[in-house]
Amino acid sequence: MLFNSFAFIFAFLPITLILFFVIARRSHYLAAAWLTLASLAFYGWWNPNYLLLLLLSIGFNFKIGKSIASIGAKSPTLARTILMAGVAANLSLLGYYKYLVFLVGNLNYVLDKPIPVPEIVLPLGISFFTFTQLAFLVDAYQGRAKEFRPLHYALFVTYFPHLIAGPVLHHHEMMSQFSRPAIYRLNWENLAVGLSIFFIGLFKKLLLADEIANYARPVFDAAAGGQALTLLDAWGGALAYTFQLYFDFSAYSDMAIGISLLFGVRLPLNFNSPYKATSIIEFWRRWHMTLSRFLRDYLYIPLGGSRKGAFRRYLNLLLTMVLGGAWHGANWTFILWGGLHGLYLVINHQWRDCGLRQWVMACVPAVIYDTFALLLTFMAVVVAWVLFRAENVNAAWLLLEGMAGRHGVVLPLHWQNGFGTFAESSFLQGVEFRNTETFNAGKEPIRILFCMVIVWLLPNTQQIMGRFKPALGLPEQSESPPAWWQWRPSGAWLGLIVTLAMLGILSLNEISEFIYFQF
Repeated sequence: MLFNSFAFIFAFLPITLILFFVIARRSHYLAAAWLTLASLAFYGWWNPNYLLLLLLSIGFNFKIGKSIASIGAKSPTLARTILMAGVAANLSLLGYYKYLVFLVGNLNYVLDKPIPVPEIVLPLGISFFTFTQLAFLVDAYQGRAKEFRPLHYALFVTYFPHLIAGPVLHHHEMMSQFSRPAIYRLNWENLAVGLSIFFIGLFKKLLLADEIANYARPVFDAAAGGQALTLLDAWGGALAYTFQLYFDFSAYSDMAIGISLLFGVRLPLNFNSPYKATSIIEFWRRWHMTLSRFLRDYLYIPLGGSRKGAFRRYLNLLLTMVLGGAWHGANWTFILWGGLHGLYLVINHQWRDCGLRQWVMACVPAVIYDTFALLLTFMAVVVAWVLFRAENVNAAWLLLEGMAGRHGVVLPLHWQNGFGTFAESSFLQGVEFRNTETFNAGKEPIRILFCMVIVWLLPNTQQIMGRFKPALGLPEQSESPPAWWQWRPSGAWLGLIVTLAMLGILSLNEISEFIYFQF
Protein backbone atom coordinates (compact mmCIF):
# COMPACT_ATOMS: atom_id res chain seq x y z
CA MET A 1 0.00 0.00 0.00
CA LEU A 2 1.25 3.47 -0.88
CA PHE A 3 1.13 6.49 1.42
CA ASN A 4 0.02 8.49 -1.63
CA SER A 5 -3.13 6.49 -2.42
CA PHE A 6 -6.85 6.91 -1.77
CA ALA A 7 -6.96 3.56 0.04
CA PHE A 8 -4.30 4.65 2.52
CA ILE A 9 -5.42 8.25 3.12
CA PHE A 10 -9.17 7.68 3.31
CA ALA A 11 -9.41 4.11 4.68
CA PHE A 12 -6.34 2.46 6.16
CA LEU A 13 -4.85 5.39 8.09
CA PRO A 14 -8.04 6.79 9.69
CA ILE A 15 -9.36 3.31 10.60
CA THR A 16 -6.02 2.24 12.08
CA LEU A 17 -5.64 5.50 14.02
CA ILE A 18 -9.16 5.63 15.42
CA LEU A 19 -9.23 1.98 16.50
CA PHE A 20 -5.75 2.30 18.05
CA PHE A 21 -6.91 5.01 20.46
CA VAL A 22 -10.31 3.40 21.07
CA ILE A 23 -8.70 0.06 21.97
CA ALA A 24 -6.01 1.82 24.05
CA ARG A 25 -8.70 3.07 26.45
CA ARG A 26 -9.17 -0.53 27.55
CA SER A 27 -5.73 -2.08 27.03
CA HIS A 28 -2.35 -0.76 25.90
CA TYR A 29 -1.31 -4.30 25.07
CA LEU A 30 -4.30 -4.82 22.75
CA ALA A 31 -3.69 -1.43 21.13
CA ALA A 32 -0.10 -2.43 20.36
CA ALA A 33 -1.41 -5.76 19.04
CA TRP A 34 -3.88 -3.92 16.81
CA LEU A 35 -1.13 -1.66 15.45
CA THR A 36 1.02 -4.73 14.73
CA LEU A 37 -1.84 -6.46 12.88
CA ALA A 38 -2.57 -3.28 10.92
CA SER A 39 1.13 -3.05 9.98
CA LEU A 40 1.08 -6.65 8.75
CA ALA A 41 -2.03 -5.89 6.71
CA PHE A 42 -0.27 -2.83 5.27
CA TYR A 43 2.64 -5.04 4.20
CA GLY A 44 0.41 -7.86 2.94
CA TRP A 45 -1.56 -5.46 0.73
CA TRP A 46 1.33 -5.66 -1.76
CA ASN A 47 1.75 -9.45 -1.74
CA PRO A 48 0.23 -11.62 1.03
CA ASN A 49 2.54 -14.49 0.07
CA TYR A 50 5.53 -12.73 1.67
CA LEU A 51 3.82 -12.17 5.02
CA LEU A 52 5.01 -15.60 6.14
CA LEU A 53 8.59 -14.72 5.21
CA LEU A 54 8.39 -11.51 7.26
CA LEU A 55 6.89 -13.33 10.26
CA LEU A 56 9.52 -16.10 10.12
CA SER A 57 12.26 -13.47 9.98
CA ILE A 58 10.80 -11.70 13.00
CA GLY A 59 10.43 -14.91 15.01
CA PHE A 60 13.92 -16.14 14.15
CA ASN A 61 15.66 -12.86 14.98
CA PHE A 62 13.74 -12.33 18.21
CA LYS A 63 14.72 -15.80 19.41
CA ILE A 64 18.36 -15.32 18.38
CA GLY A 65 18.56 -11.85 19.94
CA LYS A 66 17.01 -13.01 23.22
CA SER A 67 19.42 -15.96 23.36
CA ILE A 68 22.41 -13.71 22.76
CA ALA A 69 21.33 -11.32 25.51
CA SER A 70 20.64 -14.08 28.03
CA ILE A 71 24.00 -15.84 27.67
CA GLY A 72 26.19 -12.87 26.75
CA ALA A 73 27.67 -12.28 30.21
CA LYS A 74 27.99 -15.99 31.02
CA SER A 75 29.59 -17.12 27.79
CA PRO A 76 30.76 -14.31 25.47
CA THR A 77 32.27 -16.80 23.00
CA LEU A 78 28.99 -18.69 22.60
CA ALA A 79 27.07 -15.42 22.33
CA ARG A 80 29.41 -14.26 19.56
CA THR A 81 28.97 -17.59 17.74
CA ILE A 82 25.19 -17.25 17.89
CA LEU A 83 25.46 -13.64 16.71
CA MET A 84 27.55 -14.68 13.69
CA ALA A 85 25.08 -17.44 12.87
CA GLY A 86 22.18 -14.97 13.07
CA VAL A 87 23.97 -12.43 10.88
CA ALA A 88 24.85 -15.14 8.35
CA ALA A 89 21.24 -16.33 8.21
CA ASN A 90 19.92 -12.81 7.61
CA LEU A 91 22.50 -12.04 4.94
CA SER A 92 21.80 -15.39 3.26
CA LEU A 93 18.11 -14.56 3.06
CA LEU A 94 18.86 -11.11 1.67
CA GLY A 95 21.44 -12.58 -0.73
CA TYR A 96 19.02 -15.16 -2.09
CA TYR A 97 16.21 -12.75 -2.85
CA LYS A 98 18.22 -9.72 -3.86
CA TYR A 99 21.48 -10.91 -5.39
CA LEU A 100 21.12 -14.50 -6.65
CA VAL A 101 19.79 -13.49 -10.08
CA PHE A 102 22.58 -10.90 -10.38
CA LEU A 103 25.27 -13.44 -9.45
CA VAL A 104 23.95 -16.13 -11.82
CA GLY A 105 23.74 -13.60 -14.65
CA ASN A 106 27.34 -12.54 -14.12
CA LEU A 107 28.50 -16.17 -13.92
CA ASN A 108 26.77 -16.84 -17.22
CA TYR A 109 28.64 -13.92 -18.76
CA VAL A 110 32.07 -14.89 -17.34
CA LEU A 111 31.83 -18.66 -17.88
CA ASP A 112 29.78 -18.42 -21.06
CA LYS A 113 27.53 -21.18 -19.78
CA PRO A 114 23.72 -21.23 -19.90
CA ILE A 115 23.09 -21.56 -16.15
CA PRO A 116 19.31 -21.18 -15.63
CA VAL A 117 18.47 -17.79 -14.12
CA PRO A 118 15.86 -18.24 -11.37
CA GLU A 119 12.72 -16.10 -11.34
CA ILE A 120 12.67 -14.41 -7.95
CA VAL A 121 10.33 -11.62 -6.88
CA LEU A 122 12.07 -9.27 -4.46
CA PRO A 123 10.02 -9.00 -1.24
CA LEU A 124 9.07 -5.41 -0.54
CA GLY A 125 11.21 -3.72 2.11
CA ILE A 126 13.45 -6.77 2.68
CA SER A 127 16.59 -4.61 2.85
CA PHE A 128 15.08 -2.39 5.53
CA PHE A 129 13.60 -5.04 7.80
CA THR A 130 16.76 -7.14 7.44
CA PHE A 131 19.10 -4.27 8.38
CA THR A 132 16.80 -3.25 11.24
CA GLN A 133 17.04 -6.76 12.70
CA LEU A 134 20.78 -7.06 12.09
CA ALA A 135 21.19 -3.91 14.18
CA PHE A 136 19.02 -5.51 16.88
CA LEU A 137 21.21 -8.62 17.02
CA VAL A 138 24.38 -6.55 17.40
CA ASP A 139 22.71 -4.36 20.03
CA ALA A 140 21.67 -7.48 21.94
CA TYR A 141 25.26 -8.75 21.84
CA GLN A 142 26.59 -5.38 23.06
CA GLY A 143 24.00 -5.15 25.82
CA ARG A 144 22.14 -2.15 24.38
CA ALA A 145 18.89 -4.04 23.74
CA LYS A 146 17.08 -4.09 27.07
CA GLU A 147 13.47 -5.07 26.38
CA PHE A 148 12.40 -8.43 24.94
CA ARG A 149 8.61 -8.42 24.82
CA PRO A 150 7.54 -10.38 21.71
CA LEU A 151 4.68 -8.05 20.79
CA HIS A 152 6.75 -4.89 21.06
CA TYR A 153 9.53 -6.50 19.03
CA ALA A 154 7.07 -7.49 16.28
CA LEU A 155 5.73 -3.94 16.29
CA PHE A 156 9.28 -2.55 16.20
CA VAL A 157 10.01 -4.47 12.98
CA THR A 158 6.64 -4.19 11.23
CA TYR A 159 5.65 -0.65 12.29
CA PHE A 160 4.16 0.48 8.99
CA PRO A 161 5.45 4.09 8.77
CA HIS A 162 9.01 2.77 8.41
CA LEU A 163 8.59 -0.82 7.17
CA ILE A 164 8.88 -0.33 3.40
CA ALA A 165 11.54 2.35 2.93
CA GLY A 166 13.00 3.19 6.31
CA PRO A 167 14.30 4.80 8.36
CA VAL A 168 16.53 1.99 9.65
CA LEU A 169 15.64 1.86 13.35
CA HIS A 170 17.57 1.05 16.51
CA HIS A 171 15.87 -1.25 19.01
CA HIS A 172 16.43 0.97 22.04
CA GLU A 173 15.10 4.17 20.46
CA MET A 174 11.73 2.55 19.64
CA MET A 175 11.12 0.12 22.52
CA SER A 176 11.22 2.91 25.09
CA GLN A 177 8.52 4.73 23.13
CA PHE A 178 6.22 1.73 22.76
CA SER A 179 6.33 1.38 26.56
CA ARG A 180 5.27 4.98 27.25
CA PRO A 181 1.61 5.33 28.38
CA ALA A 182 1.46 8.76 26.68
CA ILE A 183 1.45 7.33 23.15
CA TYR A 184 -1.82 5.51 23.90
CA ARG A 185 -3.67 8.80 24.52
CA LEU A 186 -4.75 11.02 21.65
CA ASN A 187 -2.63 14.19 21.55
CA TRP A 188 -4.15 17.00 19.51
CA GLU A 189 -0.82 18.74 19.04
CA ASN A 190 0.71 15.56 17.62
CA LEU A 191 -2.33 15.20 15.38
CA ALA A 192 -2.02 18.75 14.00
CA VAL A 193 1.75 18.61 13.53
CA GLY A 194 1.71 15.07 12.12
CA LEU A 195 -0.99 15.81 9.54
CA SER A 196 0.78 19.01 8.51
CA ILE A 197 4.04 17.15 7.92
CA PHE A 198 2.23 14.36 6.07
CA PHE A 199 0.52 16.76 3.64
CA ILE A 200 3.74 18.70 3.06
CA GLY A 201 5.28 15.36 2.07
CA LEU A 202 2.31 14.47 -0.15
CA PHE A 203 2.69 17.80 -1.96
CA LYS A 204 6.43 17.19 -2.47
CA LYS A 205 5.82 13.72 -3.89
CA LEU A 206 3.02 14.47 -6.32
CA LEU A 207 3.58 18.10 -7.31
CA LEU A 208 7.38 18.25 -7.26
CA ALA A 209 9.00 14.79 -7.55
CA ASP A 210 6.50 13.21 -9.95
CA GLU A 211 6.24 16.31 -12.12
CA ILE A 212 9.96 16.73 -12.71
CA ALA A 213 10.26 12.96 -13.25
CA ASN A 214 8.57 13.57 -16.60
CA TYR A 215 11.74 15.33 -17.76
CA ALA A 216 14.19 12.80 -16.33
CA ARG A 217 12.52 9.66 -17.67
CA PRO A 218 12.87 10.31 -21.46
CA VAL A 219 16.57 11.11 -21.11
CA PHE A 220 17.45 7.95 -19.18
CA ASP A 221 15.19 5.86 -21.45
CA ALA A 222 17.01 7.26 -24.48
CA ALA A 223 20.40 6.39 -22.96
CA ALA A 224 19.15 2.88 -22.13
CA GLY A 225 18.16 2.52 -25.79
CA GLY A 226 21.68 3.39 -26.91
CA GLN A 227 20.93 6.94 -28.04
CA ALA A 228 23.79 9.46 -27.78
CA LEU A 229 22.67 12.57 -25.91
CA THR A 230 23.84 16.11 -26.49
CA LEU A 231 25.08 18.39 -23.71
CA LEU A 232 21.82 20.16 -22.90
CA ASP A 233 19.70 17.00 -23.03
CA ALA A 234 22.11 15.08 -20.81
CA TRP A 235 22.40 17.79 -18.16
CA GLY A 236 18.67 18.45 -18.27
CA GLY A 237 17.93 14.78 -17.57
CA ALA A 238 20.60 14.43 -14.88
CA LEU A 239 19.44 17.54 -13.03
CA ALA A 240 15.79 16.56 -13.36
CA TYR A 241 16.51 13.16 -11.78
CA THR A 242 18.66 14.79 -9.10
CA PHE A 243 15.67 16.83 -7.94
CA GLN A 244 13.17 14.03 -8.53
CA LEU A 245 15.08 11.75 -6.16
CA TYR A 246 15.55 14.57 -3.65
CA PHE A 247 11.87 15.43 -3.39
CA ASP A 248 10.75 11.80 -3.63
CA PHE A 249 12.89 10.68 -0.69
CA SER A 250 12.24 13.90 1.23
CA ALA A 251 8.50 13.34 0.73
CA TYR A 252 8.63 9.75 1.99
CA SER A 253 10.72 10.78 5.01
CA ASP A 254 8.26 13.57 5.86
CA MET A 255 5.21 11.37 5.43
CA ALA A 256 6.70 8.59 7.57
CA ILE A 257 7.53 11.04 10.37
CA GLY A 258 4.10 12.67 10.13
CA ILE A 259 2.17 9.39 10.17
CA SER A 260 4.19 8.06 13.10
CA LEU A 261 3.65 11.25 15.10
CA LEU A 262 -0.11 10.73 14.83
CA PHE A 263 0.44 7.69 17.07
CA GLY A 264 2.74 9.65 19.39
CA VAL A 265 5.87 7.82 18.18
CA ARG A 266 8.87 9.79 16.93
CA LEU A 267 11.00 8.26 14.18
CA PRO A 268 14.64 9.27 13.77
CA LEU A 269 15.40 12.06 11.32
CA ASN A 270 16.44 10.54 7.99
CA PHE A 271 16.72 13.50 5.60
CA ASN A 272 18.06 16.99 6.31
CA SER A 273 18.60 19.17 3.21
CA PRO A 274 21.52 17.15 1.82
CA TYR A 275 22.01 19.45 -1.18
CA LYS A 276 22.97 22.22 1.23
CA ALA A 277 26.05 20.19 2.15
CA THR A 278 29.42 21.82 1.46
CA SER A 279 31.28 18.48 1.38
CA ILE A 280 30.59 14.84 0.62
CA ILE A 281 31.22 14.03 4.29
CA GLU A 282 28.44 16.44 5.24
CA PHE A 283 26.22 15.12 2.44
CA TRP A 284 26.25 11.66 4.00
CA ARG A 285 25.37 13.16 7.38
CA ARG A 286 22.26 14.62 5.77
CA TRP A 287 21.18 11.98 3.17
CA HIS A 288 19.55 8.71 4.35
CA MET A 289 20.94 9.47 7.77
CA THR A 290 19.90 6.20 9.44
CA LEU A 291 21.51 4.10 6.69
CA SER A 292 24.70 6.17 7.06
CA ARG A 293 24.52 5.55 10.80
CA PHE A 294 24.08 1.82 10.24
CA LEU A 295 26.99 1.60 7.80
CA ARG A 296 29.22 3.57 10.18
CA ASP A 297 28.31 1.67 13.37
CA TYR A 298 27.99 -1.86 11.99
CA LEU A 299 30.44 -1.89 9.08
CA TYR A 300 32.96 0.96 8.97
CA ILE A 301 33.87 0.88 12.69
CA PRO A 302 34.04 -2.96 12.93
CA LEU A 303 36.35 -2.91 9.87
CA GLY A 304 38.69 -0.74 11.92
CA GLY A 305 37.41 2.73 11.08
CA SER A 306 40.25 5.24 11.28
CA ARG A 307 42.10 3.46 14.08
CA LYS A 308 44.65 1.60 11.94
CA GLY A 309 46.31 4.31 9.91
CA ALA A 310 45.42 6.39 6.87
CA PHE A 311 45.58 3.59 4.28
CA ARG A 312 43.23 1.33 6.25
CA ARG A 313 40.92 4.27 6.90
CA TYR A 314 40.57 4.99 3.20
CA LEU A 315 40.22 1.31 2.34
CA ASN A 316 37.48 0.96 4.97
CA LEU A 317 35.68 3.98 3.53
CA LEU A 318 35.79 2.49 0.03
CA LEU A 319 34.61 -0.95 1.20
CA THR A 320 31.81 0.56 3.26
CA MET A 321 30.51 2.67 0.40
CA VAL A 322 30.79 -0.13 -2.16
CA LEU A 323 28.75 -2.39 0.12
CA GLY A 324 26.35 0.49 0.76
CA GLY A 325 25.94 0.84 -2.99
CA ALA A 326 25.33 -2.90 -3.37
CA TRP A 327 22.67 -2.67 -0.63
CA HIS A 328 20.65 -0.42 -2.94
CA GLY A 329 20.39 -3.04 -5.65
CA ALA A 330 21.92 -5.94 -7.55
CA ASN A 331 23.35 -3.96 -10.43
CA TRP A 332 26.86 -2.85 -11.31
CA THR A 333 25.57 0.71 -11.52
CA PHE A 334 24.85 0.73 -7.77
CA ILE A 335 28.22 -0.81 -6.97
CA LEU A 336 30.00 1.81 -9.09
CA TRP A 337 27.87 4.55 -7.53
CA GLY A 338 28.93 3.39 -4.05
CA GLY A 339 32.56 3.13 -5.14
CA LEU A 340 32.47 6.64 -6.61
CA HIS A 341 31.11 8.04 -3.35
CA GLY A 342 33.81 6.11 -1.50
CA LEU A 343 36.40 7.80 -3.71
CA TYR A 344 34.74 11.17 -3.06
CA LEU A 345 35.01 10.56 0.70
CA VAL A 346 38.69 9.60 0.45
CA ILE A 347 39.44 12.82 -1.48
CA ASN A 348 37.34 14.84 0.96
CA HIS A 349 39.21 13.46 3.99
CA GLN A 350 42.57 14.07 2.31
CA TRP A 351 41.58 17.66 1.55
CA ARG A 352 40.52 18.21 5.16
CA ASP A 353 43.80 16.82 6.46
CA CYS A 354 46.14 18.78 4.18
CA GLY A 355 47.58 22.17 4.96
CA LEU A 356 46.51 23.65 1.61
CA ARG A 357 42.89 23.75 2.78
CA GLN A 358 43.77 25.94 5.75
CA TRP A 359 45.74 28.30 3.47
CA VAL A 360 42.85 28.56 0.97
CA MET A 361 40.31 29.21 3.73
CA ALA A 362 42.56 31.95 5.14
CA CYS A 363 42.91 33.64 1.74
CA VAL A 364 39.36 33.29 0.38
CA PRO A 365 36.31 34.92 2.03
CA ALA A 366 34.15 32.35 3.80
CA VAL A 367 31.05 33.07 1.72
CA ILE A 368 32.96 32.48 -1.54
CA TYR A 369 34.64 29.33 -0.22
CA ASP A 370 31.36 27.89 1.09
CA THR A 371 29.48 28.69 -2.12
CA PHE A 372 32.14 27.06 -4.26
CA ALA A 373 32.25 24.03 -1.92
CA LEU A 374 28.45 23.70 -2.07
CA LEU A 375 28.36 23.85 -5.88
CA LEU A 376 31.29 21.45 -6.25
CA THR A 377 29.66 18.97 -3.85
CA PHE A 378 26.35 19.29 -5.68
CA MET A 379 27.92 18.67 -9.09
CA ALA A 380 29.78 15.61 -7.77
CA VAL A 381 26.48 14.25 -6.43
CA VAL A 382 24.72 14.91 -9.76
CA VAL A 383 27.38 12.95 -11.66
CA ALA A 384 27.06 10.05 -9.22
CA TRP A 385 23.24 10.01 -9.51
CA VAL A 386 23.63 9.22 -13.21
CA LEU A 387 25.11 5.85 -12.22
CA PHE A 388 22.41 5.38 -9.59
CA ARG A 389 19.55 5.91 -12.07
CA ALA A 390 20.92 4.40 -15.30
CA GLU A 391 19.63 1.02 -16.47
CA ASN A 392 23.15 -0.29 -16.99
CA VAL A 393 26.77 0.82 -17.17
CA ASN A 394 26.62 1.47 -20.93
CA ALA A 395 23.62 3.78 -20.52
CA ALA A 396 25.37 5.63 -17.68
CA TRP A 397 28.49 6.06 -19.80
CA LEU A 398 26.49 7.42 -22.74
CA LEU A 399 24.84 9.96 -20.49
CA LEU A 400 28.10 11.00 -18.83
CA GLU A 401 29.68 11.42 -22.28
CA GLY A 402 26.77 13.67 -23.22
CA MET A 403 27.26 15.74 -20.05
CA ALA A 404 30.92 16.16 -21.02
CA GLY A 405 29.89 17.44 -24.49
CA ARG A 406 31.23 14.39 -26.36
CA HIS A 407 28.07 14.15 -28.48
CA GLY A 408 27.77 17.79 -29.40
CA VAL A 409 25.91 20.83 -28.14
CA VAL A 410 22.39 21.54 -29.35
CA LEU A 411 20.40 24.57 -28.21
CA PRO A 412 16.66 25.10 -28.81
CA LEU A 413 15.95 26.73 -32.14
CA HIS A 414 14.10 29.75 -30.74
CA TRP A 415 17.16 30.65 -28.63
CA GLN A 416 19.02 31.52 -31.85
CA ASN A 417 17.26 34.87 -32.14
CA GLY A 418 18.30 35.75 -28.60
CA PHE A 419 21.96 35.23 -29.46
CA GLY A 420 21.67 37.48 -32.54
CA THR A 421 24.84 37.75 -34.59
CA PHE A 422 26.77 36.13 -31.73
CA ALA A 423 25.18 32.82 -32.79
CA GLU A 424 27.39 32.83 -35.88
CA SER A 425 30.62 33.73 -34.06
CA SER A 426 33.59 31.40 -33.80
CA PHE A 427 32.97 31.12 -30.05
CA LEU A 428 29.84 29.06 -30.75
CA GLN A 429 31.43 27.01 -33.51
CA GLY A 430 30.04 23.47 -33.41
CA VAL A 431 26.87 24.53 -31.53
CA GLU A 432 23.65 23.65 -33.36
CA PHE A 433 20.29 25.37 -32.97
CA ARG A 434 17.38 22.94 -33.35
CA ASN A 435 14.55 21.53 -31.28
CA THR A 436 15.13 18.31 -29.40
CA GLU A 437 12.80 15.59 -28.22
CA THR A 438 14.15 15.12 -24.70
CA PHE A 439 14.72 18.71 -23.54
CA ASN A 440 11.69 20.95 -23.17
CA ALA A 441 13.22 24.35 -23.78
CA GLY A 442 10.47 26.26 -21.98
CA LYS A 443 9.29 24.34 -18.95
CA GLU A 444 12.21 22.19 -17.87
CA PRO A 445 14.67 25.01 -17.08
CA ILE A 446 11.93 26.77 -15.11
CA ARG A 447 11.18 23.57 -13.17
CA ILE A 448 14.85 23.03 -12.39
CA LEU A 449 15.31 26.64 -11.24
CA PHE A 450 12.17 26.37 -9.12
CA CYS A 451 13.55 23.24 -7.46
CA MET A 452 16.89 24.97 -6.84
CA VAL A 453 15.12 27.84 -5.08
CA ILE A 454 13.23 25.44 -2.81
CA VAL A 455 16.28 23.31 -2.04
CA TRP A 456 18.79 26.10 -1.41
CA LEU A 457 16.78 29.12 -0.24
CA LEU A 458 13.78 27.81 1.70
CA PRO A 459 13.73 26.14 5.14
CA ASN A 460 13.14 22.40 5.20
CA THR A 461 10.29 20.61 6.94
CA GLN A 462 12.34 19.92 10.06
CA GLN A 463 13.17 23.62 10.42
CA ILE A 464 9.55 24.61 9.87
CA MET A 465 8.28 22.13 12.47
CA GLY A 466 11.38 22.03 14.70
CA ARG A 467 9.80 23.74 17.74
CA PHE A 468 7.49 20.73 18.15
CA LYS A 469 10.29 18.12 17.90
CA PRO A 470 8.44 15.73 15.54
CA ALA A 471 11.47 13.43 15.07
CA LEU A 472 14.44 12.06 16.97
CA GLY A 473 17.84 13.62 16.33
CA LEU A 474 16.65 17.08 15.33
CA PRO A 475 19.19 19.90 15.63
CA GLU A 476 18.65 22.06 18.69
CA GLN A 477 16.35 25.04 18.14
CA SER A 478 17.24 28.44 19.56
CA GLU A 479 15.12 29.92 22.35
CA SER A 480 14.42 33.07 20.34
CA PRO A 481 10.87 33.80 19.15
CA PRO A 482 9.87 31.67 16.14
CA ALA A 483 10.44 33.09 12.68
CA TRP A 484 7.46 33.88 10.48
CA TRP A 485 8.04 30.71 8.45
CA GLN A 486 7.91 28.35 11.46
CA TRP A 487 4.70 26.38 11.87
CA ARG A 488 2.25 27.34 14.58
CA PRO A 489 -1.45 26.62 15.19
CA SER A 490 -2.95 29.57 13.32
CA GLY A 491 -5.49 30.32 10.65
CA ALA A 492 -2.81 31.19 8.10
CA TRP A 493 -0.99 27.89 8.57
CA LEU A 494 -4.29 25.99 8.54
CA GLY A 495 -5.13 27.57 5.20
CA LEU A 496 -1.71 26.75 3.75
CA ILE A 497 -1.75 23.12 4.89
CA VAL A 498 -5.34 22.63 3.66
CA THR A 499 -4.28 24.06 0.28
CA LEU A 500 -1.29 21.71 0.06
CA ALA A 501 -3.52 18.79 1.12
CA MET A 502 -6.13 19.58 -1.54
CA LEU A 503 -3.50 19.99 -4.26
CA GLY A 504 -1.96 16.66 -3.25
CA ILE A 505 -5.27 14.79 -3.05
CA LEU A 506 -6.44 16.18 -6.39
CA SER A 507 -3.21 14.83 -7.92
CA LEU A 508 -3.91 11.25 -6.77
CA ASN A 509 -4.79 10.09 -10.27
CA GLU A 510 -2.33 7.25 -10.84
CA ILE A 511 -0.08 4.83 -8.96
CA SER A 512 3.27 6.44 -8.25
CA GLU A 513 5.65 4.41 -6.10
CA PHE A 514 8.42 5.99 -4.08
CA ILE A 515 11.87 5.41 -5.58
CA TYR A 516 13.22 3.78 -2.40
CA PHE A 517 10.50 1.10 -2.54
CA GLN A 518 12.68 -0.77 -5.05
CA PHE A 519 15.49 -1.18 -2.51
